[in-house]
Amino acid sequence: MTARVRVIGAGVAGLTAAYECARAGCHVDVIERREGPGLGCSFLAGGMISPWCEEEGAEPLVVELGVESLRYWTEIVPVATTHGSLVLAPPRDRTELTRFERLTSERERVGAAEIAALEPDLAGRFDEALFFPREAHLDPRAATAALAGRLAAMENVSLFYGVDAEQLWDDADWTIDCRGFEARDALPGLRGVKGEMLVLYTREVNLSRPIRFIHPRHPVYIVPRGDGRFMIGATMIENEEAGRITARAMLELLGAAYAVHPAFAEAEIIETGAGVRPAFADNLPGLRIEGRIIYVNGLYRHGFLAAPALARRAVAIALEGASVEEAMHAHRSQRQEA
Repeated sequence: MTARVRVIGAGVAGLTAAYECARAGCHVDVIERREGPGLGCSFLAGGMISPWCEEEGAEPLVVELGVESLRYWTEIVPVATTHGSLVLAPPRDRTELTRFERLTSERERVGAAEIAALEPDLAGRFDEALFFPREAHLDPRAATAALAGRLAAMENVSLFYGVDAEQLWDDADWTIDCRGFEARDALPGLRGVKGEMLVLYTREVNLSRPIRFIHPRHPVYIVPRGDGRFMIGATMIENEEAGRITARAMLELLGAAYAVHPAFAEAEIIETGAGVRPAFADNLPGLRIEGRIIYVNGLYRHGFLAAPALARRAVAIALEGASVEEAMHAHRSQRQEA
């Protein structure tokens, strides 16, 4: 008998979960209360698929999930560009660059000539950097659109936008809840972490890969979006107020962009945004099971980095009868054998 799966939420977590279930042969209903896919936190994401950079501050689980998801975004749903990541620091923070290097892997230290070869527009501006050649980046809005398009073309998938899940029938064998922070009613301890970002437009700067700029209080990154657009992000504030970007965040993000290249001072600010990212107390993404409901949540600032790998584990639970621990262990063993 073919399983019927109900996925609530059409952000990156919901879309990847739905796609993995559909590829496994399930009948899938995707229910999203917004008017289209990818309009929540996914809409404001950076889109850096950078598991080895994340070693600097994240737990090993994040790195494991990220390495698996890197393959997903470059082979299974190939919307990512593999140009690597570049980590820079001002001269006064060179010791921080050394610390970043010590805590990470799959990177190489490069000098001024190599920086200029990688990013000609940064020639002469920095003497040292860390280059992570295997990392990738994507446009989150294009990625969610691509996933939604694939789902729409599948005969075993139904998409419901602008609809609350409570308004529809529930005859599913399993429900996969991917509502993010909205699931706090069912997940005690889930908290919101506000992230602020902006998008600049300029034809005076050309970058091929994400730039992480070491900041005294928090990392700032610049992600090229193409056509002269650059996403600058992102703050991490322990509050649950979405929508409004603060003056301090604007100053810090713009200041970091200017420090990377002065031409950003003349750029046009074409978008600002602030979203609330869901996080558990340990800041680790994970799965929770309650009856026939699988909660995929706590993705924090690792949505695109962790969602595909968590989706595969949710399928193992729903279709193979695995527990959370068994699903995680099985996939870890598969990676080690590979």
